[in-house]
Amino acid sequence: MEGLLGFVRSPAATPIVSPSLFYASKSKKNSWLRAKLNAENDPLLQAATSAASLRFQEMHRPEPLFVDPYAGCFVHPDVQMDLKKCSHQYCLATKFIDDKLLRTVNHIDGLKQVVLLTDGMDTRPYRLNWPTSTVIFDISSERIFKKSAEKLQGVGAKIPRNCLFLHVPLESSDIQHSLLAKGFNGNQPSIWVIQGLPVMTLANFKEILLVASSLAMSGCLFLGELPAWLAETEIGIKPSAEKWMNKLFMSNGFRVDMIGYDEVAKSLGKEVSPGDYENILFVAEQLQFSDDQMEFWRRELQRVEEEGDEEGFEEL
Repeated sequence: MEGLLGFVRSPAATPIVSPSLFYASKSKKNSWLRAKLNAENDPLLQAATSAASLRFQEMHRPEPLFVDPYAGCFVHPDVQMDLKKCSHQYCLATKFIDDKLLRTVNHIDGLKQVVLLTDGMDTRPYRLNWPTSTVIFDISSERIFKKSAEKLQGVGAKIPRNCLFLHVPLESSDIQHSLLAKGFNGNQPSIWVIQGLPVMTLANFKEILLVASSLAMSGCLFLGELPAWLAETEIGIKPSAEKWMNKLFMSNGFRVDMIGYDEVAKSLGKEVSPGDYENILFVAEQLQFSDDQMEFWRRELQRVEEEGDEEGFEEL
């Protein structure tokens, strides 16, 4: 199964990625294995290009949900335009995520950290109006990202002034260490987004959640889209899907809300395109401390105890 967003699930007989694409733990030990694909028939590249094509077509609609001036550099010149009245769920999700991202970072004082788990062709770092002091980390396939970066450079795409854009290869042997080595600070606010990142199994996503729960401060948001097959249930049965999502996210310290695509469309005065779209749109809030916060409070407690011991000794 290959989704438009780059969520790729390979047939059991012909796996394209190791079953253990992600590994994470609270001790920050991760193993992100390389995907060995045929460059001429790369499902990750095809999925990323399909998503870019949807953004390109949305931009040319009479009343677009958003404008992506760079999506066209990823699309074949002969792409067939489908400018039907109804909005595709992917584009509705993209608009929802864009708005939530900007509202959130604009209410953060000082350093603003954004972690994008993407298909390698996410143009948000270039097309969104990021406030000063925003640091954007893109986690995606290195080969897709490199191809995309070349094309974006060719059309003059630039990161907003006084912002920083850093890429973390999906194939990194230790993704948490890579983020920290590039300057991610678990004692500073962050917002995490997943849209397009290849997720092979439920175990993969659980490990992604574990990385986020280790690094994101209490109160931080994690939002985006997940492939519905992760729930191993009928997406149409909302209470069942909600129960599954709540259990999954709460086990990693997040409170989660599912967002209906029809609700997003209604709020924007749009109609949803007919047909199946097997993804779940969600927003989750971190309820527990990050590892760095826990370490800070551990040291503070130790300091207070040591000062108390010293004062007690002086009284004697």
